[in-house]
Amino acid sequence: MAHYQAADETDCIEFAKVLLSYLPSNNLDDPPPPAPPPAGDWDAALGITEQDAELDTLIPDSPNQPYDMHYVIVRILDDGEFLEIHSGFARNIVVGFGRIEGASVGVVANQPMHLAGCLDIDASEKAARFVRTCDAFNIPVLTFVDVPGFLPGTGQEWGGIIRRGAKLIYAYAEATVPKITVITRKAYGGAYDVMGSKHLGGDINLAWPTAQIAVMGAQGAVNILYRRELAAAADPDALRAQRATEYEDTLANPYIAAERGYVDAVIRPAQTRSQVTRALRALRGKRQTLPAKKHGNIPL
Repeated sequence: MAHYQAADETDCIEFAKVLLSYLPSNNLDDPPPPAPPPAGDWDAALGITEQDAELDTLIPDSPNQPYDMHYVIVRILDDGEFLEIHSGFARNIVVGFGRIEGASVGVVANQPMHLAGCLDIDASEKAARFVRTCDAFNIPVLTFVDVPGFLPGTGQEWGGIIRRGAKLIYAYAEATVPKITVITRKAYGGAYDVMGSKHLGGDINLAWPTAQIAVMGAQGAVNILYRRELAAAADPDALRAQRATEYEDTLANPYIAAERGYVDAVIRPAQTRSQVTRALRALRGKRQTLPAKKHGNIPL
């Protein structure tokens, strides 16, 4: 019910001041413009720093080991300043405001530290509302993806995960602001589609070499595709590991997705800040007009 839980009145007022600093006066104004670099050197801000290089070793070797997505976010934004919204609700997804070159951006990111970053009903609605807020106020959306899928279970199904998860699809597809997506690790199935993918009109989609873009994870796919072969094998564990490696090498890697146009580039994690900055510069004048109609029909 609340976007922020303040410690006291002073904290509440300070939060409101900071929040308003990211927003334009109204929906017809542009957000605060980017600050010019010192001495007008636009390329100086694109160099790789020691802080950027720390991202190269962030992703754990095990795909099942979590990491804190906040660690990525603060290394991309100016001065590491990130104003998180709804931090206590649907903690498996992170939303909030920051700045890149002084210009406001809205950040949406899966959080592997909670529910492995799966999308559920609450996370879908939280992210959808935030994306639509950014679109309403002309703020670019920067998305970080590490999502193994939608959260399974009868509770989610009976609660309407398909209809309510579709709100996130609608929000990204409807948004006309610049949309930049960075895939850090898992990007599986329908959950990958709804997280600012090319299929929903993403403008610039980048992937780290650790990205796994596929219908499902290697272990799950192998158990389905090679069920009979595994049952008849003398050493099913060894065969499962072999098939999983083949699946990852031939299907679930970002280079295959890049060949098919699903991502624009596979980059070093250390290059993320500079590549996102370049993308925002290129998209600063983006103009997109939706088909003339009274309004869309969001799946409420």
